[in-house]
Amino acid sequence: MKRPLVLVFLALGAAAPAPHLEAVAPMAETRASHTATLLPDGNVLVAGGFRKAADGHTQLYSATTELYDPSSRRFVAGPRLAHARCGHTATLLGDGTVLVAGGWAGETTPLASTEIYQRGAFVAGPDLGSPRAGHTATRLGDGRVLLVGGEGATTALLYDPTTRRVRPAAAPSVPRFGHTATLLADGRVLVAGGARHRGEVEASAEIYDPAAERWTATGALATARYKHAAILLADGRVLVVGGSDASDWKGQLDSAEIYDPKTGRFAAADKLRAARFKLPAGVARLPDGRVLVAGGSRTVEIFDPATGRFTAAGTLDGEGYFGTATALGDGGILVAGGYDARLRAEVGAWIFR
Repeated sequence: MKRPLVLVFLALGAAAPAPHLEAVAPMAETRASHTATLLPDGNVLVAGGFRKAADGHTQLYSATTELYDPSSRRFVAGPRLAHARCGHTATLLGDGTVLVAGGWAGETTPLASTEIYQRGAFVAGPDLGSPRAGHTATRLGDGRVLLVGGEGATTALLYDPTTRRVRPAAAPSVPRFGHTATLLADGRVLVAGGARHRGEVEASAEIYDPAAERWTATGALATARYKHAAILLADGRVLVVGGSDASDWKGQLDSAEIYDPKTGRFAAADKLRAARFKLPAGVARLPDGRVLVAGGSRTVEIFDPATGRFTAAGTLDGEGYFGTATALGDGGILVAGGYDARLRAEVGAWIFR
């Protein structure tokens, strides 16, 4: 039997649905400054973080974890961390395990401990030697992990997953926290911005070469910033967004810059639709090369490298300070947690696709 002509016409004329945010089942626990790591099986491991106590002042640090299952679009309880922590890093290793390192155990207590997620449980990892929080952890091309700076530390470390040992790496020229570290296409690592001390924000940037185990200076940011975000674009450049100056809450930035490794220079990009900071894990790249910016503001934005412009793409229930955006295996992006302008941590989660 022939299909009715009208159905054929509708099928040919159907347009793909516009990308949008869609709420999914919330997390079981409010959390901000947590980590969200895509696992080889497609699930996302959400670990640690903090929330405010009922008195509105005391910070409670979490040792719980949750696993987001894209097939059911729900979170289920995961294994407990040995140490409650926030402001830590969680790095997927080549063998499918996850290195959880450092973080805060209290408002002024950084940790030197590490834990390794494997076979559905956490086991103790090596001590970092010096406590740190607000640092960065970057998996290098050879599988090692470079840990840089953080509050409580001025050094850099290398974790070797084959030996499960940590050793000192060459120290960067500038001690910093609240910076970004981005693995470049050629295997080097761009470290940009951050603060030396509270109230002293950096515009400097430098590059770590794993082959030579050496740091070299590169072009400086046009605007000193920390608590910003940076992400590698499909063409090998690096997009840097938001952050704040030394005024912190009153110094939130609506500017963005792009670093070109071919020239070693930063150039101004389009203005963000909203000033934002506290979003180091709040950006993720879509399969088509565009970048989702979903942290530090209720406004969600998309950066399109083809046009060089930011456009609004939705609205969150809260500002999502220190929330996470994680690219999933199916092309969607999971946006989860963070805290709002009243310092209340959130349980909300969304999928952008």
